[in-house]
Amino acid sequence: MTLLPQNNPTQADDPETFVKREQDWRNGAIVYQVLVDRFAPSAQLEAKRALYPSPKVLRDWSETPKAGAYLSEAKLNSQELDFWGGDFASLRSRLDHVQQLGANVLYLNPIHLAYTNHKYDALDFLKISPEFGDREDFLRLVADVHARGMKLVLDGVFNHMGRNAPIFQDALANPGSPWREWFAIGPQYAGGARAWTGFQNLPELNLENPAVRAYLYEDPDSVVRSYLRDGADGWRLDTAYELGFDYLRDLTRAAHQEKADSLIVGEIVNYPGEWLESIDAVMNFSLRQIVLGLASGGIAPSLAGRMLERLVADAGIEPLLKSWIMIDNHDIPRIASQIPSDSLRRLVQLLQFTLPGAPNIYYGSEVGMIGGGDPENRGPMRWDLLRDDNPELLWTRKLIALRQQQRALRVGNFRRVESERLLAFERYTDRALETIVVLVNPSDATITEQVMIANASLMDDSPMIDVLAPADAPAVCDIQAAFMTVSLPPETVLVLAPRERPLGGYSRYKRVR
Repeated sequence: MTLLPQNNPTQADDPETFVKREQDWRNGAIVYQVLVDRFAPSAQLEAKRALYPSPKVLRDWSETPKAGAYLSEAKLNSQELDFWGGDFASLRSRLDHVQQLGANVLYLNPIHLAYTNHKYDALDFLKISPEFGDREDFLRLVADVHARGMKLVLDGVFNHMGRNAPIFQDALANPGSPWREWFAIGPQYAGGARAWTGFQNLPELNLENPAVRAYLYEDPDSVVRSYLRDGADGWRLDTAYELGFDYLRDLTRAAHQEKADSLIVGEIVNYPGEWLESIDAVMNFSLRQIVLGLASGGIAPSLAGRMLERLVADAGIEPLLKSWIMIDNHDIPRIASQIPSDSLRRLVQLLQFTLPGAPNIYYGSEVGMIGGGDPENRGPMRWDLLRDDNPELLWTRKLIALRQQQRALRVGNFRRVESERLLAFERYTDRALETIVVLVNPSDATITEQVMIANASLMDDSPMIDVLAPADAPAVCDIQAAFMTVSLPPETVLVLAPRERPLGGYSRYKRVR
């Protein structure tokens, strides 16, 4: 009988696997999310005022969004008609910030023609909202983004349209309309049509209608394919958990036919599981719940470790590396408002940047913007906070640098480290010295614990270095036969990496990959 060596590479840790992952821009990306209307003040504001007729209101950049009142005739809330005037040109003028921050993917909330400020009520998916510019302005933005080595992902709201959409108004008024079967229309529905979660301004599309599917993604000139052909690199799909497995599979296939390496990432609030058999990636709400539950004390560290292990096993590491890890966005209170404690917020952000996936930075959170639920979390970008002495900005830059410097954090596998009172896990590649070990103490007391790292390639007596500490800092601990003893102060995270012990030119790693 032939015994295979314990560290024999499998498909999951074969060197070629990690090379291929690195070549795919979707893996371990850093995503920067922007609401075009709120990101940068337009230099053409006076010339654009006619684009915001009453009851729309053009606000001053210094104003904070406020909750509005329901407008029964328009069937929406007045806060949806408050605008700040940002556009593609002003966004382009601030791309230096996004690039210098270290983001490599720009994600835009909806840009298609729509009535409201958020644009989730499309009038025509194939047209650009004039407040932002036109198709030529979009092409200029694409060219600028790509010239900086970045990718552009758009927001696809293909579950519903807006009540003011001409095709919906025609379908609602005329039983013989060619658009009638594009919607679910009838007296059984409030407002005359089935609407997303009851919001009458958002009539749902009939996705079972072949003509709707052809328009959205199947035809060569469909919404999905035409924007990809114009330079977009992917789509984030709104309310993807309501679209169904077959629909998502067909849409993803069509996108890949148009652009092979395009990214289709779904807003899947459900457990990722089998959804990742139909789509490239998810917005990882389940991972977010584990992280926030750990930070709040609702989930014990050992349980959090098992949950993460189960999540990776069920979802698969490949799609998880492409999935977005977000703590805040346009639907969720900003992270500084969610987690006022500096230490716990930094703990959560470190997990966001060390767990498998693509961290999503919501514009302004990198400078410490605050804001509760919608509309407070959608305030105009605070450019006055963009200072080199801003601690939130310095911390964000440090996290991004960590991802850029550590290959294992971008494309590495995940493995739980055996621990009871700490959350502990390992990110690793085919190269032993690229291993990263993350240890988290969310409690209010110092914890000292001996943990076991089940990595057969880590050599005994290897020093473990805190990669967030200064380069000349001493080792935190040493590996002793796969074990190490660590002591973590309250509400802190250690990010460790092995180093070769200097032995006069001799290396214990000489025959270990």
